[in-house]
Amino acid sequence: MDGEPDVPTAIAVTSADLVLPPTDQQTPNAAVLPAPGSQPLASAVADLQLLLDRYGHVIVVCPSSVPTPTEQRLHAVRSLLESDRIALVKSELPPLGTAVLARQLRQLSICDFSPGVVASAARLLAHYIYAGAVLGSVAKLDRVPVSLKSHLKGWMPGAQFAVLAGPVPQLVKLGPGAEPPAGPEFATQLVLARGQLQTDWPISALAPRWQVQGVQEAPLPADSPGWWGTGRLVEFAAHLPDLAVLHQLVSSVRRETCHWCRMELIGDRCGFCSAPLPTPPADTGAGAGGRALTSGGRVP
Repeated sequence: MDGEPDVPTAIAVTSADLVLPPTDQQTPNAAVLPAPGSQPLASAVADLQLLLDRYGHVIVVCPSSVPTPTEQRLHAVRSLLESDRIALVKSELPPLGTAVLARQLRQLSICDFSPGVVASAARLLAHYIYAGAVLGSVAKLDRVPVSLKSHLKGWMPGAQFAVLAGPVPQLVKLGPGAEPPAGPEFATQLVLARGQLQTDWPISALAPRWQVQGVQEAPLPADSPGWWGTGRLVEFAAHLPDLAVLHQLVSSVRRETCHWCRMELIGDRCGFCSAPLPTPPADTGAGAGGRALTSGGRVP
């Protein structure tokens, strides 16, 4: 990748279990921002100022389920620093999927992309992360659409379910002849995090069907049982591991300039100030620019 910056954009996360091991020796680590209960506000401000001084821009990745005090702390620190160089990226993915997304942004941070492109790429990359879990119960699952029938089956002893949170929510009751959820049509690797459920189904059944090229195990994020509604789970996330593929994917999307903060972006929303991209006039048409990813358009 030509033109790589000498200093990458800093990627920060809100808990240590969102930091997966690097995919290679070039992938930088992520900064872990302590929870409000373990660090005074003044120290949090000082730490983030150090990151800004060293890297220029900071992208903070956190799951949408992040505790309210943590989210309030992030906004308070950014406000006190009066900085437009801090991006807060909230992910709708489950915790392990969010950790995968954070690692992909770490990979991209060393490439020839501006901080604005890296931050706004999070929404694009989330479409290519197949995040799910095998659950011992779906009775308390409220983040993925579940039918009443499945809820009732969730109370049955020994029942197990394969649930895909995204890109398209799916639920399958496991048993003889059960088909795994529809998976990616491109080569992936699988990250696996084990909870209290004893099953090898993601490795024995899912990985071969999805043509997974490698499996990596990681500790279960602390927020996963709450996100999935049970501690009896094995969480998984299939993803694109190759930096060259990620680089090509992001490069294929048209870049814009935010009309508010002037940061570069891809997609329809700025990753730093969250301002939406103005809607083009209705009579411009979609012919020349194109909007599909495959033709260099905007992020869906």
